[in-house]
Parts: sequence; C-alpha cells; structure tokens
Amino acid sequence: MTDVSAQQSATQAHPVAPAPGSNGHAPAPAPTPRPTRTPRRPRDLNPSDILTMLGCLVSSLCLFWLVFSVFTDGVGWLGYGLCVFVGFLGLLWLVTADQLGSTAATDRVATAIIVVSAFVIMVPLVWLIVFVIQKGLPALRANFFVKDQRGITPLLPATAGGASHAIVGTLQQVGLALLWSLPLGVLAAIFLNESRSKWRRPVRIVVDAMSGLPSIVAGLFIYAVFILPYARKIPLFSFNGFMASLALAMIMLPTITRTVEVVLRLVPDGLREASLAMGSSRARTVWSVVLPTARTGMTTAVVLGIARAVGETAPLLFTAFGADLMNTNPFRGPQESLPLFVYRNIKKPAISAVQRGFAGALVLMGVVLVLFMIARYIGRDRSKRSARRARRAAVSQRLAEAG
Repeated sequence: MTDVSAQQSATQAHPVAPAPGSNGHAPAPAPTPRPTRTPRRPRDLNPSDILTMLGCLVSSLCLFWLVFSVFTDGVGWLGYGLCVFVGFLGLLWLVTADQLGSTAATDRVATAIIVVSAFVIMVPLVWLIVFVIQKGLPALRANFFVKDQRGITPLLPATAGGASHAIVGTLQQVGLALLWSLPLGVLAAIFLNESRSKWRRPVRIVVDAMSGLPSIVAGLFIYAVFILPYARKIPLFSFNGFMASLALAMIMLPTITRTVEVVLRLVPDGLREASLAMGSSRARTVWSVVLPTARTGMTTAVVLGIARAVGETAPLLFTAFGADLMNTNPFRGPQESLPLFVYRNIKKPAISAVQRGFAGALVLMGVVLVLFMIARYIGRDRSKRSARRARRAAVSQRLAEAG
C-alpha cells in the first residue's frame, strides 16, 4: 500500500506531457501517400500497351462480326474492314484515355492511323515490285545491258538482244532535262522566296499551273513549237533526245521549283540577318548562307524531279520517237528510252517481246534506285563528319602537346 501511494503521488507531482497535437488522445496515423504515375512519353510502348491494342482490335472484330453476321446481311469485306478499323480507334482512345490520359490516347490513335495508312500504301507497292521482278527476271541476262535490238525477230527467245540503247537514251535524256530544269528551278525558287518583287505572285501562279500540266501536253508543245515547223530546216529541231529532254524539263521544272522554295523557307531568318549585319549583300547572303544550308533539301528536289520525269512515256512519243538501234548522240536522230522500250514491247503479241518489256521495267526501277542513291550521296549531311574530324584533330593536337 505504501509503494502504490508513493507512485500515485509521483505521477501527480510530475504528469506525463501528451503528444503534440493529440489533445491528450492517441497519436493520429500518418496520411497514406497518394500513388504517383511514372512519367513517360506517349510514344513509349510496353507489353501492357501492346496487349491493350490487341484487345481493342479483337473486341472490334468480334463486335462488328456480330453486327454484320447476325443483325444484318453484311456489307462486304471492305465495309467490314473500315468499320472494324473505326471501332478499333474508338476503343483504343477510350481505354488509353482511362489509363494514361487524353494526350496519350490521341497520340496512340494518330500513330495507329499513320501506321495503317503506310501499310495500305506499301502493300500495292510491294505487290507491284514483286510482280515486275517475277515477270522480268527470266528475260534478264548480261547481254541485256550491252546489246540493242539489232536483228531481233518475234521468233527469237526473250533472252536474245538487249536494251543498252534504251538505257543510254534514258540517262542522256534525264541528264539533259536535269541540266535545263535544275538551274531554272533554283533561280525561280530564290526569286519567289528571297526577293520582294511584285512579279512573285504571277510567277507562283504559273508554277502552280505547270504542276498540274499533263505530260502529254508538254510533248505536244515541243512537237508543235519546234519539231513541226523546223524539222526539215534545222536537224537539231527534229526527233531526237534533245527535244525529249526539253519536254521532260517542262515536267521537272515545277516540281523542283516548289520543293526548293519550301526548303528555302525552312532556313532560319537569323542566318540571313546575321549575314546582312556583317555587310554582305543579299545576293552574297543567298549564295554563301542560304543555299549551303538548304543543300540537303535541294538534293531532295532533284530526286523528286527525276522521279517525276524518268518514267514518262507520252511526251517521248512526240519528241524522241524511239529506235531499235543504239544512238549515243542525243542531238541527232531518233533515240530510244526505257519507258518507250517497255511501251513498244508490252503491246506486241509475241510472248518473248512482252517478257523483254517486263525486263525493261525491272531495269528502269533499278536505274531510278541508282540515281536516287547517287543524289542522296551527293546531298548527304557532312556536318557530323566535319565535327568528327575536328574532334580527332583536337585530340591529336593535345596528344602531340602532351608528348
């Protein structure tokens, strides 16, 4: 009893202080931290996102299969595919918005549209390439690149003769057309983008109108203006590769002009202002600053111009006229080209001639690919290589100084 009384007296003399903020009661539990989402880019995909896309696709397939097979008589495979794709996009947006937000959902839907569109474009392209390879490869031999059609009759096999005269004609005609159209296109683009003349609007209207010019009209124009009135008087203005290059140049010119103009617009104005502030003239600024900066884009313009004209057949019927023998002089006499070679052989009744036509189409695709590779190599970005060389030179200099 004495010990208990002593403890009570000590407690009353020295009371225990309550915990701060507890008002004498038990301490409140600590608040539970809210879950935070790990930030990531909308384009980053993980296995869960891929499973979500597959689930949305399967759900859309099943939903519209049920609708078209049970409730309706069906709308065909094309309508079914379009409805499935639209339903897939809707489900993908709803599920992704619930998980990651509307921004990521919009990004996923846009990505799906772009990927499907690219696939739809690539399928017929790959199909066409495979078809041409299957039809033209059996008739393609080494002599196809070194011989012409001298002495070839319909009874001979498809491997007889070649298309060297057409390959030479295509290279010469496209090269001459590029020689005429590239300087004019670059000058026109510089005039439209860098000058402040009042004639820019009429020139742009003419360029836009020429962009929609049918290729056969270009051939008829050259035929009516040069060949028809002057062919008997001046041999240069007769059927030859030079006349064909003029027609092709008319086709390439608007493409090159519009592409170079767009590229020049992308050059930062700060570069022009810095050059002008240093005392350079406007012409010097364009030549030394603007054009070197836009060199890669100008290469793209060359590639697009070649792609626009290299496969044209209609203007060549009125200008180059075509020939079965080799003609290395584009300024005198009719000259063959690969599009004309394909056109002439495809419409012949002999099976061997049709096979030669497909072989010419295959070679034409190869020539276009080689020209594109050359243009890309010429217009490649050399800034990284120059920076790499500069770093190597700096390291070598430091090592030499240290040694």
